[in-house]
Formats: sequence, structure tokens, C-alpha cells
Amino acid sequence: MAIKLEMLRYFVTVARSGNLTEAARSLGRTPSAISMMLKQFETHLNQPLFESERKSKLTAVGQFIFDEAAREIEHFDRTIATMERFTRAEAGYVRIAAVPSIANTILPHVIKKFIDKYPNIQIDVRDTDSEGVFRALKNERADIGLASKANNDDDFIHTPFIEDDYGIICHKTHPLASTQRPVEISALSEYQFISSGLTEQIAAPALQPIFMKSKLMVRNSFSLLAMIREGVGITILPELAIKLEKDHLAFLKIAGHDFKRQINIIQRANTNLSPATKEFIQVLREHTNSA
Repeated sequence: MAIKLEMLRYFVTVARSGNLTEAARSLGRTPSAISMMLKQFETHLNQPLFESERKSKLTAVGQFIFDEAAREIEHFDRTIATMERFTRAEAGYVRIAAVPSIANTILPHVIKKFIDKYPNIQIDVRDTDSEGVFRALKNERADIGLASKANNDDDFIHTPFIEDDYGIICHKTHPLASTQRPVEISALSEYQFISSGLTEQIAAPALQPIFMKSKLMVRNSFSLLAMIREGVGITILPELAIKLEKDHLAFLKIAGHDFKRQINIIQRANTNLSPATKEFIQVLREHTNSA
């Protein structure tokens, strides 16, 4: 006969109750059914578990079995509860890799809402450029990514999330900042242009001569914005990239063009997202739809 968890649970319940009647009531079984189960258990062990038929005192063997069984039941119940919380998105973790403009503007609000709703979920955020987002996903260090560069690798699934406009970024004291209308591309050649990882993603032929002329490349977004604040030069970035910098920097439309950046929710292909991650994406979408 194989010892089953149910048998251990019946034994522990009787030992704690001190009598069959109370134990049977709490287990939802008849006293005779509980008694029969205990006799089978003792027969299998070839040892008595109780000092008398009253079940009020354990034998030495019974005490040892009780300690082991109680620990096993507690572990089992805790494991089941954890699994159930995980499937209900009440436990687990969400790992996110996002480009800085999203990590700095959208994610703080979304994470606040998510934590309020699911306080026991662990969250890990990586703030990196688009290439870093794909590396984190490929190396399984992130569950989802939020990035602007669409990778054609079949290893990834891209779901459109939001769009924002590209524009010219300069300090508010820069001559271009006083322009009351969209800036002509030809006007950019008069100033120091700072290239970045994001400008490399703009394939517009009209802008390529400006990019090729640039003698300064800054790949880190924080460093790039610091350069603009210091008046080193101008650049082209999505509007979200300077949402928190509008006291110091200006965002100018480009005349005759409507350049946009597509932010995607990215995940590895052939991978099932955890319930917690699915819930996070839902909160992410709800926030964006209400914004």
C-alpha cells in the first residue's frame, strides 16, 4: 500500500484533535472512514500510532510520524497556495527591459498602478537602448521589452504599443528655439548636430546628409540630453525623450515631414508569458488608452 498525502492529513488532524469525532467533522468524513484509514496506516507501518483507541495520546513512533507528516503537509499546502497565487497573478515576477524614454515617462505610472493591484509581484526593470532590450530578451533576462527598433529576427514577436513624433531637440536659448514654425531640414546644417542610436534608426533620405556630416555621436540618452542642455549642439529625438526636460529643452517640428517612432511590446517567440507578465501588459495598455 502506498502512503498518500490524504492519509497523512487524516492522521495529523486526528492527533491534533485528540478524538475521531472532532477530526471527522473538520475533515468532512465519517468517524468510521477515518478509523479505517488509520488502521490501514498502522498496518502498513506495522506500528501503533496511538496509545489507546481514544486517540488522545501518541506513541513514540506516532510522535515521530506526526512531526514528519505535519511538516510535509505544511510544505505541500504552501506549495499549492504558491502555485495558485502564481496562476492568479498574485505571486511571481515581471522582468522588463525598456528604452529610457519609456522607462522614465510611462513605466513609473504603470508600475505604480500594477503594484497597487498586485503588491506581491516582484518587478525588475532594465533601462537600456533598443539593442540592449533585444539582448536582455535573447539572454532570458527580461520577459518583455519596450523598444523602438523592430528586429526582423523570428525569435521575437512584436506588438505595436504607441507612437510618438520625432522632432528637433535643442536648448531653449538656441536660435532655432525661437522659430514659430516647423524647421526646414536645410537649416540644421548650420549647427553642430549630435548623432545617437535613435538617429541611426531614422531611414529618411532627406536626413542622411545631416547625419553623415555629424562629428559627434552620443549613444547614451542621459549623456545626449546633458549635451543638449549644455548647448553643445542639437539632435533629433522622439518627443517622449524630453518629456521630463521641457523646462530646459525645446521640441521643434520638422517642416514637410512627419517622422514617427513606433514603440513595440516585444517578447520571445514560442514562449508563454507568466500570468503576472500578462497582467502587467494589460495594465500597460489600460494606462496608455486612458492617457
